[in-house]
Amino acid sequence: MSVEHASIRIIDGYARGDTDLAADEVWALEAHLEACRVCRDRLSASVTAQAPAVAALVGTVWSDLEPQLAGTAPVPRRRRWSARLSRWMTPVMVPWLAMIVGVTLLALLLDLADTGFGEVSLVLLLSPVLPVLGVAASWSRGLDPAYELTASAPRAGLYLVLRRTASVLAVVVPALLLGGWATGVTAAQWLLPCLAFTSTTLALGGVVGVTRAAAWLVAGWAAVVVAPTLAAGRTTFALRTDGLPVWGLILALGIGVVIARRGAYSVLGAHR
Repeated sequence: MSVEHASIRIIDGYARGDTDLAADEVWALEAHLEACRVCRDRLSASVTAQAPAVAALVGTVWSDLEPQLAGTAPVPRRRRWSARLSRWMTPVMVPWLAMIVGVTLLALLLDLADTGFGEVSLVLLLSPVLPVLGVAASWSRGLDPAYELTASAPRAGLYLVLRRTASVLAVVVPALLLGGWATGVTAAQWLLPCLAFTSTTLALGGVVGVTRAAAWLVAGWAAVVVAPTLAAGRTTFALRTDGLPVWGLILALGIGVVIARRGAYSVLGAHR
């Protein structure tokens, strides 16, 4: 790929359907074609020259569709803000994000009401797993009816996963910031576990699927940390400031795995 346009080698190979093209080259070309009319014209000419059967098939299909499209009423343009929002999240994420904010506010109210959990802060206890639920909902085969289209889009894969994860964190982090401020919990105590769990979910998601990874992590956190903490009535090591270096290490490892396996998010298995 050159700085401004795709190389003829890649365009011709893409037109022929060559299997020796690297996955990142295919992804970069498809993303580049979205905004480059010159390369789209080159690809059209290459398809005609390199794959005449495909060009003939496209011409046949278009000749059948053109009369029907001419008589179809145009679809109203979406509002600009709605189109931009759809690049970051899907409609199925909205109720999940609302639920996450609701759970955070409920935990805050229980902390302020001093309901008998000892020195344990529910906001702190739930902060690692709250964003995980939103990330799972944003990349779930069962919740997203357009998951196949999403996974096959030019900008699918890690690029889209990170966008949706950022949209989840943009909702969850302010809610936790409010809860931490009201209960006196320092930001580092909940922010590092929150980001570490999120990165671990994405790291495991590249292997077993994001939704499945989220379910495993939430179940493990509930069994290993939440239940013993509530039973003892005191904050465990995992939630104290002494454990922050461990959370920082987990965060760094999660980010490293996500970067190393960035190609795994462009397959349908990541939606499991």
